[in-house]
Amino acid sequence: MSDPTLHDPAPAGSASRDRRPCVLLVFGGRSSEHEVSCMTAREVLAVIDRDRYDVIAVGITRDGRWVLQDHGPQSPPGSLPVVDESGTPVALSASRLLAETADGATELVAEVDVAFPLLHGPWGEDGTIQGMFEMAGLRYVGSGVLASAVAMDKAFAKVVFATAGLPQLPYTVVHADEWADDPSAVKESVASLHYPVFVKPARAGSSMGGTLVEDEHGLADAIAFAQEHDPKVVVESAVDAREIECGVLQKPDGSVWVSTPGEIAVDHGAGHAFYDFSAKYVDGTSKNLVPARLDDADIERVREKAARAFDALGCEGLARVDFFLVDDVFYINEVNTMPGFTPFSMFPQVWQAAGVDYAELIERLLDHALARPTGLR
Repeated sequence: MSDPTLHDPAPAGSASRDRRPCVLLVFGGRSSEHEVSCMTAREVLAVIDRDRYDVIAVGITRDGRWVLQDHGPQSPPGSLPVVDESGTPVALSASRLLAETADGATELVAEVDVAFPLLHGPWGEDGTIQGMFEMAGLRYVGSGVLASAVAMDKAFAKVVFATAGLPQLPYTVVHADEWADDPSAVKESVASLHYPVFVKPARAGSSMGGTLVEDEHGLADAIAFAQEHDPKVVVESAVDAREIECGVLQKPDGSVWVSTPGEIAVDHGAGHAFYDFSAKYVDGTSKNLVPARLDDADIERVREKAARAFDALGCEGLARVDFFLVDDVFYINEVNTMPGFTPFSMFPQVWQAAGVDYAELIERLLDHALARPTGLR
């Protein structure tokens, strides 16, 4: 999984041009991870090479409107950054970004060469915007429609992981109609996992809507909390595990390499039972240990499993692959096809440890997207 050419420049897009490639940076979105996406965008906008790329920043508001963000995401006092809704409304037509004029006509903002969807969660990381780009014939960073959708849906991803022979913790899936029609049957299914269990939305970020449940008395509230994000819920056995994460990057030729593994360390004394949103993004009580405290043999084992998960889902460009380490077994947790790039995020940190700094990481992702063909592949 190591790559001796890690520092060689990746090839740029094959098409000759007499101008810099125009990058459409999209962030915000309708999901509960709107602020996380804005945090990611703020970091990327700060380091992207403006001598190499023309950059157009567009925010998607919580109600789905696309607006220009000349100054990037804005941070209200005491709050995380959000999309500035006062920006000029825009729309994408094929590879052309258009703005509406005062008289109701449209004018060209930019001819876009590649989109960089810095979106997390549903309506952005789940194949929806990827399908839009595919319909427009526009190159973009990251996985395609199917891989994005399956990775986002933890219940379906588990089916793929099982087929690939990747160990998983015991789990059950709770559908909204099952819970409404026969809660006793659901409780029985969950009890078969043996408490404690972890309850989380099937289609949300790893830090959203999750609850550690010690016994049956807490199950109903945990399901209701998860269903605030997604009517479909995944319940897994909760075990005393170490959390290990690997970054994966793909070259333009399709081959992949896997980063140095990192490890999540949560300060349980600060009131966090697990790696939740606050520990991850707000109060800084979680720490990323890079490299993870693993011996060489375990490092190679987890990197091989990360590459296998990436390939099994058909991912492209990048991913973060998360594992639980219990005794000497790496249980796959999930694959994140557009991991965060915030100062607290593991993905840029593990690549920094592998010798790829933040700016180079952005360039590699754009190089891969520009070299990738449009259409079926």
